[in-house]
Amino acid sequence: MTTSMSRRHLFATGGAAAAVLATTGLPSPATAAPAPAPARPGGADVVLAWNSALLTTLRTAGLQPATVHPTRAFALLHAAMHDAVVATAGTGRPYLFTVDVPGAAAPEAAAAQAAHDVLAALYPTRAGEFGNLLAGQLAAVRPAGRTAGVRAGQLVAKLLLGLRANDGSAAVPPVLPPGTAPGQYRPAPPAFAPAAFTHWAAVTPFVLDRASRFRPVPYPELGSARYAKALREVAAAGRDTSTTRTADETLQARFWAAPIWNYWNEIAQSVVGGSRSSLLVAARVFARLNLAFADAVIAFYEAKYHYRIWRPITAIRLAGEDGNPATDGVPDWSSLATTPADPAYPGAHSVISQAGALVLHHEYGPRWQLAVTSEALPGVVRRFAAFQDVADEAGLSRIVAGVHTRLDHEAGRQLGTDVAAFVLRS
Repeated sequence: MTTSMSRRHLFATGGAAAAVLATTGLPSPATAAPAPAPARPGGADVVLAWNSALLTTLRTAGLQPATVHPTRAFALLHAAMHDAVVATAGTGRPYLFTVDVPGAAAPEAAAAQAAHDVLAALYPTRAGEFGNLLAGQLAAVRPAGRTAGVRAGQLVAKLLLGLRANDGSAAVPPVLPPGTAPGQYRPAPPAFAPAAFTHWAAVTPFVLDRASRFRPVPYPELGSARYAKALREVAAAGRDTSTTRTADETLQARFWAAPIWNYWNEIAQSVVGGSRSSLLVAARVFARLNLAFADAVIAFYEAKYHYRIWRPITAIRLAGEDGNPATDGVPDWSSLATTPADPAYPGAHSVISQAGALVLHHEYGPRWQLAVTSEALPGVVRRFAAFQDVADEAGLSRIVAGVHTRLDHEAGRQLGTDVAAFVLRS
């Protein structure tokens, strides 16, 4: 068994990104993750089960390191499964490296073993649960190719974990001094928590050549009409006591309040499972989705800490200092949702949702009937007929939640589009 390692850095032009966009659309949110199931030879169940296992892990308090972004784990898991399947199925292109496997090896065994080894390394306290899932999946694989598949999966996981061992994710986040000038980010009330993930812009991307490749355009001048319009919108619609926000917009703001990458992995569970995709297709979809998410997070933190734009709650309370006669300061203004501990520009929900919509549209077309559930509002289901509808609502929900302006949303949509298009063409 030999390996060939080469990180592939491909460059997407504006025209190339537009070509990918022209073929994409958006479905709706997904239901709760299914319980892990035995491997179905040739099917997607192996991938779905491990994705569900990671979702469960991330929803268990205390298991995810506070300074390591969860999208890194999703990317490691799905890149490992994808490259293990490619190595053993004899078709497709790996994302991070190639592994040459002599003789017949079962792709299901390779994917399961790679997934197990990655998650057991990331979350050793859950090694027992991961071992049980692996044993059940391997028992369903034909004996002829099982051993070779296991070896291939072990090698892929070892190489991938080694490749990412010094990617900057373990660094201690530096303290960000609070801004003092109008427009500059500073910790937001009520907690005034220090800025989070201040080190994440320096993490090595998985597919992008650099974190700043698709950095959003500079933020508008505080004295501009565009800035004033965006601030007035969130001041009215996003206030905790708003009289302009509809009941459904309030529901949306609360519905989308959980980690946005979890929603889109649930959506992918629903789409991949409902389409009865093959193992190779399932591995490819989840790898593209989560590599795009991981690099999008690195990219949006690079942009957030490059521009360091204040959040709406700060901007509205201090609007009297922004030099714009079209904005009014409201010292007691509070948002409907709690403001995250990082700068506003661009909006994370908008980045991730646009990337997710693009990836799923690329594989499954623009329309898909889905029912999405929420970690934040258990029992509530929202239904959509197109992927883009999901992305739009998730992004715009942050305006009516009072934590982003439309400026953040629009920049986020563009960044998510650019990163996903790059990954799809890699």
